[in-house]
Amino acid sequence: MNKNVERLYNGIIKENPTFVLMLGMCPTLAVTSSAINGLGMGLSTTVVLICSNLLISLFRKVIPDKVRMPAYIVIVASLVTVVEFLMKAYLQSLSNALGVYIPLIVVNCIILGRAESYASKNPPIPSIFDGIGMGLGFTCGLTIIGLIREILGAGTIFDQPVLVNIGFTPITIFIMAPGAFLVLAFLVAGMNIVRKKMENRGTPLAKPSGCISGDCANCGMSASCTGKAVAVEEPKADVTAEKPQN
Repeated sequence: MNKNVERLYNGIIKENPTFVLMLGMCPTLAVTSSAINGLGMGLSTTVVLICSNLLISLFRKVIPDKVRMPAYIVIVASLVTVVEFLMKAYLQSLSNALGVYIPLIVVNCIILGRAESYASKNPPIPSIFDGIGMGLGFTCGLTIIGLIREILGAGTIFDQPVLVNIGFTPITIFIMAPGAFLVLAFLVAGMNIVRKKMENRGTPLAKPSGCISGDCANCGMSASCTGKAVAVEEPKADVTAEKPQN
């Protein structure tokens, strides 16, 4: 598989940020009361993710290792500010709906995670495709959750009445906070079932890469880790021969 295509597949399917890695849960649960909100949040994050991956990859050999995280945050914050101003200028209603969650993209763990684990170690073109893949995966996750919540909770699809015209009674809990947890739980369970069936049919799916569990001893990524992984030393055999007693 082409490396760039692999990055797209990786972000959308194998390491989907929402359903597999469980990253960015704050906007996932907060803004997905409708499909348009989920789509808008996902696309905003995608734009920031692509641009930040590109810039960090270009400057990866210039940024000192000791200040790399502050440098990443400055780059991401600048891009988020641009996106926020553009949304306020041209998408005022969407900007009002997303509210404070647009500025919070700065500290979104998906963006900082891809900057640290991929963009800072790879050339610009693969980093761009990595940003596209992860961004599309995040966008699909938020849009699907928002679509299900909107249909069940309001009887509409992208703010267009559909089910209410045929006598459907909206289940308002789905557009409230508990509904977000319920929909996410069922979708994650469904993703796990699909992945398990694919593995049972002989299609092994690689486990998500990156520091997820925090178990550095069994990580096996010491070659690519930025210093968090630790090598486990095997006990050395005692080769010291005992001196014969006189």
